[in-house]
Amino acid sequence: MTHTVKRTFAILFMAVFGSAFLYNCEPEADSLGEQLFIDGAAEGNVSSYDLIAYNIDNHDSIRSDASRLVQQINTSGISSSRFVLGAFSEGQFGMQKASYLTQLRMSTDNFSFGTTPKVDSVVLVLRPDVVADSVTTLPLKDESILVGTETVPVSTEIKTYPTSFEYKYGKTKLGPGGTHTLMHINVDEITTFLDGNDVAFKRSNVVVGTGAALGSTVFNGTVTAKTITKKSDNSALFTSDAGIRIRLDKDFFQTKILDKNGKPELMDAANFTRYFKGIKLSVTDTDGYLLQISPESMEMIMYYTNEKNDNGTITRPQSTFKFLLTGGVGNARIGQYEYDRTGSAWAAARSSINEVDGDAKLYAQGMGGPSIAVKIPDATIASLKASYEKDKNAIMSAKIRIYTDAATWSNNYKRTIDNLMILPVVKDANGLLTSSGFLSDLTSGFGMIKSYDLDKNPSYYDFVVTKTVKDIVEGSETNKILLVNIGKFVLTTSSSLGGYKFTTRAFATERGVYVGSDKTNANRIQLKITYGTKK
Repeated sequence: MTHTVKRTFAILFMAVFGSAFLYNCEPEADSLGEQLFIDGAAEGNVSSYDLIAYNIDNHDSIRSDASRLVQQINTSGISSSRFVLGAFSEGQFGMQKASYLTQLRMSTDNFSFGTTPKVDSVVLVLRPDVVADSVTTLPLKDESILVGTETVPVSTEIKTYPTSFEYKYGKTKLGPGGTHTLMHINVDEITTFLDGNDVAFKRSNVVVGTGAALGSTVFNGTVTAKTITKKSDNSALFTSDAGIRIRLDKDFFQTKILDKNGKPELMDAANFTRYFKGIKLSVTDTDGYLLQISPESMEMIMYYTNEKNDNGTITRPQSTFKFLLTGGVGNARIGQYEYDRTGSAWAAARSSINEVDGDAKLYAQGMGGPSIAVKIPDATIASLKASYEKDKNAIMSAKIRIYTDAATWSNNYKRTIDNLMILPVVKDANGLLTSSGFLSDLTSGFGMIKSYDLDKNPSYYDFVVTKTVKDIVEGSETNKILLVNIGKFVLTTSSSLGGYKFTTRAFATERGVYVGSDKTNANRIQLKITYGTKK
């Protein structure tokens, strides 16, 4: 059903291209239709058209290797990335669990650990983003610690920081005003070679074997920074940035690394990644929250001693050795995702997708969850073409408006300003939707998405599709299927778009239920067109 409102426009909106995809005010027209007003008054008419919108089942799988865990791109390649750890359950989408698989390398190939080296300890450090101005400094602690073979009096200072909610999604608190949800983290040895050239090791449903349990910790939502100072001369014996420190099995590393000192297994990266195949980070929880972490900030440090002969005096000074975990050295990295949809609303919806008339409710979820397809009915395109050719009604603005479903998605889970994106796609011979580029609106310098009432139920979003629709109605372009996904397009360090294939879908933790092609719902997905006729 079409609703037309007569309006007169004096000022028009010009969208800004770049990193600003959100506009907080709602203009009546974009600059694409500005020429209709420059030389005189014109009447603007707003009409609404129903759309065919249906769910896309991605079968809980997505490319989630290092080339997809991209947060930002610099001129020479990936400059930062994210992986997800945790678990979250709710009734609309079911249970989602995220683990992280990564290779590691020796920081120096064929490194000599000296004579009779012995492991003191091994620590894996994860560094979630913190709220830096919310630091709590604990009272100094006087104690004595063993450094090599010497017991040394020290003072220990510990600072704690809460981790940022920007990178969390789910049930981070135990009830309103409650304590932070605990996350039980495990570190395990991987026993399957992570072959980055094999497509099987590029997808989120990859299966790998695990061996030794290397360590575990319980994360309570805060991270600590520690400084240990020698009391005799106030020199720093140890400092660490804020992070989650997981103590690993030192006996494993004694056997796996130091006992292989000088052996071929440690000679180079090719040998090492087949010998020590990697580590898996996972959680034992099935409900809680999902946490995004930067792999570039991870560290694995081995503290060890070896025998030194100093003029006949045998000592065992302590040394450190770091393993390389970052992607810049070529380590294979994979986000591994597990789902249990049993009893969820999406489990029922995915079994009855209607591509002809559309689905009443639309489900979108990152990390391999469902997507949404949207199409303007051919009859609507024909009607708009006739109106343009006969009545000279030119399109000034076109947007697709989509509401969250108040009946099923009235919650306080995070809704960000730019967590939806849209791409033009075509259906190939196998029925798969594939894209070859951005919408022309985006490449022509117009905004992509506007969001409203994110703190309310329902919220709604407008996708700007003015040039896309004008090219179809007033030009020679064919009608398009538009694909809506959770996530956003990745930007370069200069705030330009990195390319349509570079998105955050592979680690986007958000999800939502939206109103689809439900003719009984006033908030159904619609195309909103503002057109004008010269007086």
